[in-house]
Amino acid sequence: MHIRTVWNPERLVPPRITPMRLEAFEQLPKHARRCVFWEVDPSTLQSPHAGGNQLWDPEFEKEAWLSMVMLEWGACGQMAVLCPESMDEAPPALTGDEPCLGYAFYAPPRAVPRARYFPSGPVSADAVLLTTLGVESGDGADALPRSLIAAVVGDLVRRGVRALEAFGHTADVSDLVDPQAVSPVLRPILEVLGDCSVEQCVLDVDLLQDAGFVIVSPHPYFPRLRLELEQGLGWKADVEAALERLLETAQLQQPVGAGAGPCS
Repeated sequence: MHIRTVWNPERLVPPRITPMRLEAFEQLPKHARRCVFWEVDPSTLQSPHAGGNQLWDPEFEKEAWLSMVMLEWGACGQMAVLCPESMDEAPPALTGDEPCLGYAFYAPPRAVPRARYFPSGPVSADAVLLTTLGVESGDGADALPRSLIAAVVGDLVRRGVRALEAFGHTADVSDLVDPQAVSPVLRPILEVLGDCSVEQCVLDVDLLQDAGFVIVSPHPYFPRLRLELEQGLGWKADVEAALERLLETAQLQQPVGAGAGPCS
């Protein structure tokens, strides 16, 4: 069971951000484990075997998606966890109880079914799609989104990716109250499961622009934004720090699913 824990930087060490491994799935907050907004094609929600607009087990679907992308493409998530303080040089071994303070998911657009329905698409052929960014409330939470994006950028720069793109939502998306009353073009975007919502599951445009993304395909509700990784756009120091963290935890040399966890 996920327990929300307030991060007090005066008492505890800062969170460690590392590539997410499949065995850390249970550490994710409940919504992150059950949200399949990006991972499941909305057209399948109406099929008889899916029970109308419900999936029999969205948590299973999310874990299966992560497993597929990790096996076929590589790391597709970054995770910030609160590791216990240690007097030793080496970080302590993971117990599996460390709170997850934040997470980010990203993948090739071909692996993200919902992406094809956005009118400001398609995602550029040279870009990876940032789909999800979540941060638990608490002291220090305001700085985590940029740190998580920096970790994503560091991973993609190492892998030779040229750009990171994302679909954002504007403030006007609050006008789209009734999915049945909107344009058929937007309807597949608004169809959600459980406690999901477009405002929660699609990244905020302001957050993305504050992180250096620029709008490349305008739309009144769902513009597409892009961050050029080759040019840096002010990310040089953050990328270097992210790469240093990755090297310190030896994640660069480990196959998908190897190791004990982000604190080991």
